[in-house]
Amino acid sequence: MKSEILTILQLIGSLTLFLYGMKMMSEALQKLAGNKMRNILASMTSNRFKGLLTGIFITALIQSSSAATVMVVSFVNAGLLDLAGSISIILGANVGTTVTSWVVSVLGFGKFSINDLALPIIAISLPLLFSQKRSRKNVGEMIIGFGTLFLALRFLQECMPANLQEYQSVQNFIAAVNSHGILSRLGFVLIGALMTALFQSSSATIALTLVICASGLIGLEEAAAMIVGEDIGTTITAVLAASVANVPAKRAAFSHMLINIFGAVWIFIVFPYFLKMVCDLSMFLHIADYNPMYSNPALLKAEVPPEMQETVRASVLVSLPLTLALFNTLFKCINVFVLLWFIKPLCNTVKKILPVKEAEDGFTLKHIKIGLLSTPEASLFQAQQEILVYGQNTLKMFQRMESAYDLPLHEFDKAMDKLRKMEDESDLVEVEIANYLTKVSESRMSTENTQRIRAMFKIVSEIESIADTTLHIAGTISRRNEQKISFAPDISEKIKKMFALAEESIQVMCVNLSGDYKAVLPKKAYEVENAINNYRTTLKQEHMTAIEEQRYDYTLGILLNDIVSECEKAGDYAINVTQAMQDIGHDA
Repeated sequence: MKSEILTILQLIGSLTLFLYGMKMMSEALQKLAGNKMRNILASMTSNRFKGLLTGIFITALIQSSSAATVMVVSFVNAGLLDLAGSISIILGANVGTTVTSWVVSVLGFGKFSINDLALPIIAISLPLLFSQKRSRKNVGEMIIGFGTLFLALRFLQECMPANLQEYQSVQNFIAAVNSHGILSRLGFVLIGALMTALFQSSSATIALTLVICASGLIGLEEAAAMIVGEDIGTTITAVLAASVANVPAKRAAFSHMLINIFGAVWIFIVFPYFLKMVCDLSMFLHIADYNPMYSNPALLKAEVPPEMQETVRASVLVSLPLTLALFNTLFKCINVFVLLWFIKPLCNTVKKILPVKEAEDGFTLKHIKIGLLSTPEASLFQAQQEILVYGQNTLKMFQRMESAYDLPLHEFDKAMDKLRKMEDESDLVEVEIANYLTKVSESRMSTENTQRIRAMFKIVSEIESIADTTLHIAGTISRRNEQKISFAPDISEKIKKMFALAEESIQVMCVNLSGDYKAVLPKKAYEVENAINNYRTTLKQEHMTAIEEQRYDYTLGILLNDIVSECEKAGDYAINVTQAMQDIGHDA
């Protein structure tokens, strides 16, 4: 007899292999979907039903409700989805994730089990992995993940003890948990929640539950309670992702938790009746030949003649995975159908619980705090949104400098302190975005995404330079104040016109950053750049004439020249951002 420690390690190893296969398949599917998945999530939420279908489709496609939910949280964080749209997608994701339980039940436990074909399936992927085409490699990785998933499922089934009597400690534990009536049911709910929170995959814990139940270690009632708990535990992934995100993203994650807790509460109240209905439906659909409740040994002995007990038990154990898949699907579909009509009240409740706090202007990370997403494409989109916010905050910094131009000395000093603080924050944000891009670049990427990352490094450097030059302009104004030099009204008007042109160049830069980099329209950016250069030339010529005619002294001229030069630099940095976007899709 194998030692219990060895059996436990084999079970953990099999489950780890299952998790790896699921992760590989999910990531490969996401790579194949590419930006289409992002576009679907961003556009298919005009009403609750489209959002629901989108959630079902995306989750069924990538085989991971956690990945879909984290993606939803990141899009809410980016401002691409509102709370109502995110809730409808999350509801759909809850339904879409039931596909996994059916796939595992039908193909892993059913009459057409493909567990024995797992290795041949993996072998099919070999030529695809050596293909020069990235899409074919992704298909190969998807096939490997699919095969690995069922190979791990086979290992799980083989490692599961065939005779519970051989493992007295396991028998004692289950007997102890089962000896407290309704509290026992709650105990299995908690076990399911903890397992899912630990493994960060409801698919893996549901597969493990199906294996345990099919082996006869636990009955249908205990397994169904664990599935309810797993529905709660799966929310932890989105909660962790949103813990460092903005308030809208926190609201989306909290809504996910409320949805699943609501489902757990009502199913717990009607649990015996709901389970009986599922068993009746299972027999009606010929999923089971005998009542699946006979998985309970006490009920089996009480209601089935002794000579039939072994036959009935064997038949029931075979039917349990499909019965549990039916339970999981009905439970989640009913929960979604009920809550679909209460999205607005749910939104209002969450907004009251998590109100938005007013924040002052400043440079802070808004999107990439969530961390890397499961594919480079999704992570780069998140970085793109962060860079847009970086550019917008730099625009606000420039506008703050403009508004400080005419302030009295004591008020300008306060504004100058704020500008210094913002420039320091800008430096930190540049480093954080660059570090994030470095981590993304460590993944295998297409040529276009490699170019995109290269462009992003260039863009964040140029945006930081705009913040630097803004502070230099403010420093020049500060020197003007310290030297008690007054600009004539006509000179101030010329300076403000130069400010306006530089500000417009930064605004155009932000507009370009908000769209698809490859589809950038540079015409307006070059028009503003030319206007800045022409006006700079005009002002410098006027400056030389004014110095020759001694209309103002040389010190004032130096200050004026510095401001004009720095504004021109800001325009140069802004046009460099647009040019970096233009380079994507072209060979270096």
